[in-house]
Amino acid sequence: MWVNAVLLGAGWCGLSECGALQSGPAAVMALRGVNVVELAGLAPGPFCGMVLADFGAQVLRVDRPGSAGDVSRLARGKRSLALDLKRPRGAAVLRRLCARADVVLEPFRCGVMEKLQLGPEVLQKENPRLIYARLSGFGQSGRFSKVAGHDINYLALSGVLSKLGRNGENPYAPLNLLADFAGGGLMCALGIILALFERTCSGKGQVIDANMQLEKIIKDYKVEGTAYLSSFLWKTEKMGLWDQPQGQNLLDGGAHFYTTYRTADGVYMAVGAIEPQFYELLIKGLDLKSDELPHQMSTSDWPEMKKKFAEIFAKKTKAEWCQIFDGTDACVTPVLTFEEVLHHGHNKDRGSFITDEDQVTSPRPAPLLSNTPAIPSSKRDALVGEHTEEILHEFGFTQEEIHQLKKDKIIESFMPRSNL
Repeated sequence: MWVNAVLLGAGWCGLSECGALQSGPAAVMALRGVNVVELAGLAPGPFCGMVLADFGAQVLRVDRPGSAGDVSRLARGKRSLALDLKRPRGAAVLRRLCARADVVLEPFRCGVMEKLQLGPEVLQKENPRLIYARLSGFGQSGRFSKVAGHDINYLALSGVLSKLGRNGENPYAPLNLLADFAGGGLMCALGIILALFERTCSGKGQVIDANMQLEKIIKDYKVEGTAYLSSFLWKTEKMGLWDQPQGQNLLDGGAHFYTTYRTADGVYMAVGAIEPQFYELLIKGLDLKSDELPHQMSTSDWPEMKKKFAEIFAKKTKAEWCQIFDGTDACVTPVLTFEEVLHHGHNKDRGSFITDEDQVTSPRPAPLLSNTPAIPSSKRDALVGEHTEEILHEFGFTQEEIHQLKKDKIIESFMPRSNL
């Protein structure tokens, strides 16, 4: 199966790097032969494209001429084509690329692509196998579909934000990880994989909309993606896990055995001893006796127990607590900084982090596949327009066509100078 993925805003790795033409380790990656065109956008789109690239897809990022490129720094393994989509001839170039692609990922608000004559109806008419992935905040329908938003807004509208925060404090968002990257980028990547798998049976691309059940595009809404991620919250709400006010429940900081504590040297330990047998080991490590304490699940005693635990943790340093709890099932671990994470023994054992040629460190792709593991690129991120001419040649554009497009400023080409 030869899979082309057009991700608008993320990146395209080009046919010359296609698995079918490669030799060596990259040829055995799970998404070899998948070509991705990504329309440049922020955070979620680039992350989705990077996930596909890490597992072997060829990702072409369509950048705006004169732009700064992927400010999210999620361009690993992608090539850049600088193309003005607001010009009719620029849109025509993109249609020509998409005619040979499998998946389109676009990160714009409702109606933008249709205005450019690049909507799914147009692109799929020319390429029925095309999977059209729309990654937007509020989706392509509904009263908020044309409204701006960010991670915290999607969390709020999904109901998840109401569950985040300490007792008596305002709800707070955990950076922009939940909606942008988990509910948005990662869910979109999952949708693309599902659509590619289904296409092996039907031979057709599709539009997947959770609300309208259309059959031509993948529409990945961050609000709905975030809500879907919170299925556990919805399913367990009536079980007593979330029946208390914010910050007073089992997993939101209310329990004394599922929270963080400050140590003598001013850093923190994370405690997650939920199961009774793990809680017993926690109590032992704190040099306490179970028969002198209230029952673990006595919620009325949780506030007082948190104070007691806080006093105990404050008497020893992080290193001392690690010496006590490392290697046990007490579920107590240090809260590491980014720098500490890189040097932690467990992460070093597993090679959990990788470094590119610019010495920029980032997490290794997950999950780990035994037969077709991800082999992420170690090259630097592509500069805007660095591969414009190379890509167009691969898609059958003549040198005369490329010269004219460049002369008319439809495309932009940038060739970095050699350091020699």
